[in-house]
Amino acid sequence: MASGEGDDQKRQRRRRRRLRAVCLPRPGCFTVSAADEGSSAHGAGEGESKPKPTHLVVTVNGIVGSAENWHFAAKHFIKKHPEDVVVHCSGCNSAARTFDGVDVMGRRLAEEVTSVVDSRPELRKISFVAHSLGGLIARYAIALLYESETQKDSHEKCENHAVDYSSNQHSFGGKIAGLEPINFITFATPHLGTRSHKQIPLLRGSNKLEKMAYRLSWIAGKSGKHLFLKDIKDEKPPLLLQMVTDYGGLHFMSALRSFKRRVAYSNVCNDFIVGWRTSSIRRQHELPKPQSFINNDRYPHIVYVDGPKVEDVEFSDAMIYQAKTTTEMEEVMLKGLNRLSWERVDVSFKKSRQRIFAHSTIQVKTYFLNSDGADVIFHMIDHFIY
Repeated sequence: MASGEGDDQKRQRRRRRRLRAVCLPRPGCFTVSAADEGSSAHGAGEGESKPKPTHLVVTVNGIVGSAENWHFAAKHFIKKHPEDVVVHCSGCNSAARTFDGVDVMGRRLAEEVTSVVDSRPELRKISFVAHSLGGLIARYAIALLYESETQKDSHEKCENHAVDYSSNQHSFGGKIAGLEPINFITFATPHLGTRSHKQIPLLRGSNKLEKMAYRLSWIAGKSGKHLFLKDIKDEKPPLLLQMVTDYGGLHFMSALRSFKRRVAYSNVCNDFIVGWRTSSIRRQHELPKPQSFINNDRYPHIVYVDGPKVEDVEFSDAMIYQAKTTTEMEEVMLKGLNRLSWERVDVSFKKSRQRIFAHSTIQVKTYFLNSDGADVIFHMIDHFIY
């Protein structure tokens, strides 16, 4: 056992050194705090006498997006909790760079986060807020940044494929980039990929159109292969299936479970890019019915809130190799991810003039076009754990 622990410790040290070695400030990213709002310099405000915020909130954009997509949320985070948080809007994966693949972008994000953390020694906590493809990028990045609470635990998690993730609904130790993980929140993220029936609403469930999209997924580069589960090679399962286990030395599930809470915000309708099932990590029959929707004056576009729950299922890592069909792959991802507790928040812009932009409105990507999503952002900030 001692030898195994030493090997794992060396791997973590090597990974940490590699991340630090290439960590340079990224063009396009910016960090916002009460002391240096609007500044792009990570270390700005060091001369302030007030205590510096200790909670880092990392925002991650989706495909062909940019750091600016989260400006509205960042501004209101700081406005409500000026002494608690510093918000870093990641800029390492923007525009055409979002076609490079979840793994490549996840490593870039991990490098960027390491750079920010190293430049702000006062930080103690970390949370992630991600939109669309950014949620998958963040899930990959935290696997790179994960450090187990003890080397013994880390070795056991690597060797024991029967880890009981459902035994505890809360975090079970471990840190992300040396910080305590608190919130992991996604907005309209295709957690199950986009290959399944009706997972891209724009195609209206047409088998012909879905087959065409599958064949043309190369247009989105390596990211398209990952989303359509087309990246099978060397007998390895698709990356999104790998990411529902601790796979190949990366602690995908251990990292995700280390957060105190995980939340999935999803569009019920009018999101033509990402379907309701894949963004809320549910099966079709598990989606709430319209008659169950709520009316909330404070958050008018929040129509359903499902508290954290863990699915009691039998799961083994072997399942990611056994799944061959689209249906089987989706079921394995559902079972794998639902071993952890998720809060689900369902959003509807059905009565909004901006409903056609639902995929962007849910994060208020651009205030002029997406202002109706402001209440969704406020809901996220109001329920954030600090």
